[in-house]
Amino acid sequence: MNKRLDWHKSQWSRLWEPEAGPPHAMLLVGVKGVGKSLFAMAMAQRLLCEHPASRLADACGDCPSCRLFQSGNHPDFRHVIPEADIEEGEADASSDSSDKKKSNQILIAQIRALEDFVYIGGHRSNRRVILIEPAEAMNVPAANSLLKILEEPPSGVYFILVSNRQRSLLPTIKSRCRTLSFGRPDPADAEAWLTRQEGGKKALSLLGLMAGAPIVALEEYERGRIEAFEGVALSLFDNSADFMALAGRWESMVKKDGGLRMEELIATIQKWIFDLANFKTTGRLRYFSGRERQAEGLVAKTNIDAILKYYNELLRIRGLAGHPLNPKLFLEDVAARYLRAIAPSQS
Repeated sequence: MNKRLDWHKSQWSRLWEPEAGPPHAMLLVGVKGVGKSLFAMAMAQRLLCEHPASRLADACGDCPSCRLFQSGNHPDFRHVIPEADIEEGEADASSDSSDKKKSNQILIAQIRALEDFVYIGGHRSNRRVILIEPAEAMNVPAANSLLKILEEPPSGVYFILVSNRQRSLLPTIKSRCRTLSFGRPDPADAEAWLTRQEGGKKALSLLGLMAGAPIVALEEYERGRIEAFEGVALSLFDNSADFMALAGRWESMVKKDGGLRMEELIATIQKWIFDLANFKTTGRLRYFSGRERQAEGLVAKTNIDAILKYYNELLRIRGLAGHPLNPKLFLEDVAARYLRAIAPSQS
């Protein structure tokens, strides 16, 4: 049975407490990695369940509908994801079967393919459920096509939209959905969940850097990238290298297998600079918890103005990280600015 997470109890209660049940369109929003997708799947299964124990209960897991859902073959459920994420052999008639590169967007053809599903009655009951994630992956034509269905939805049809970046959604889409927000779990809940997962204890070291999102931390561990993030962290703690040597270390981390994308490298540096500024003023670290000794050694040699100046520079630099004209020179510039911020006397 699809399981929502322990820290979703309040959202689940708000969803099912009204006697009428959930509205026809729900928008689940929050940062990546806090379990919105798991909640959405649990909600979809519960909507289709034929024998729930009570209004606030999860799906029973035993009825024919639940068994179909768990097998991935429920005729009254559609899961719409970006074309590029559809596994080979699972593509439906809405996807292009040619050899051209698949799109990272949700395309209008995928939404139009839902029309027969929406306007023809269900197989096991009158209820049908459509899960779209991430909703911000819909391009404008796809979003407008969905909007037409949302304006006059047939009875018994439920839409669940999951979004990590709700600001990217059309306001008209958001206005036709009830929003349910998901925050980061308490650190104790996140750690407890991770320790129950295979490999989760090792992923604990990434929890802070992933902003307290346990699912992202586990995914990064499974991708074999703990070493890459640890390597970046160690490079940031060392202010003895010159900017060219530091840039060379970063370049190797970007190029190697299991390394980071340039945007991820810059984002990690930005998190460290945020933590240095926060530590300078409050004595606390948000992303690099457990690294207080390293932070203390660095902030003693610099001032808050230099740190904040570099943080603001990184806001601009991060926008260029996806397509630097010359990656080597780009990283040398980032490294030189970093050393000026944390060790002005050595830069």
